[in-house]
Amino acid sequence: MTVSVERPPATRRELGLEVVVVLLLSLGQSAVYAVVSLVAKLTAGKPLSQQTATLNPSQSPRPYLDLTYQLLGIFFALVPVLLALYLLHRDRLSPVRTLGLDLRRPGPDLGWGTALAACIGIPGLLLVFVAAQLGLNARIIPAALQQVWWAVPVLIMAAVQNAVLEEVIVVGYLVTRLRAFGWRLGWVVATSAVLRGSYHLYQGFGAFVGNAVMGVVFALFFLRKGRVMPLVVAHSLLDIAAFVGYTILPKDWLNWL
Repeated sequence: MTVSVERPPATRRELGLEVVVVLLLSLGQSAVYAVVSLVAKLTAGKPLSQQTATLNPSQSPRPYLDLTYQLLGIFFALVPVLLALYLLHRDRLSPVRTLGLDLRRPGPDLGWGTALAACIGIPGLLLVFVAAQLGLNARIIPAALQQVWWAVPVLIMAAVQNAVLEEVIVVGYLVTRLRAFGWRLGWVVATSAVLRGSYHLYQGFGAFVGNAVMGVVFALFFLRKGRVMPLVVAHSLLDIAAFVGYTILPKDWLNWL
């Protein structure tokens, strides 16, 4: 006869260690590398504005080996998301109910996501331009893949991967755990926003500010609506526009970056 033993609730210390591990395996690790990258740029002996920050670089001159690396990178980047969802589920916090991570409301999610993308994206372009003029950002290259047939599909998948990873970990999971610690909402929002800004520091100080502001908006939205799906939609739209737009638009249109 099998006896079912109910797992006791995780202690505050266990949850704190869990959050640290999840972040160090994902975007906390990215934040550390971003800080090191920024320090390297600032000590390189030339202005930050004369250096570049490349997103989605090619991994090999051999096209299909490059494709393999790109797909593996996208897959393994999503593993921490599976870990975070598993840990919530282990504590009887359904990702569907707790995070709003489902496809049950496609219309409202798409509507809110598009509105958020417009509200963040348009001022964001202005901030990128101002930061570039002030020398606060490196020159951003959103995509640097070879001219191959799979470039655009891979960039779209990379954009969705970024959106799922960041919104599930930095908003849904982190906000949920910090609220369980009894943190005040202001500190919860600030922590999520600063983390989001920090792993963009490799692009420069303007990128930190812009993404931190985006983090405040997204965290407040999640606290009010209880759904990350509109945030995933918004982030996907922003990154698809940046990655694919940079790839297909004439390069002389993008010199301001």
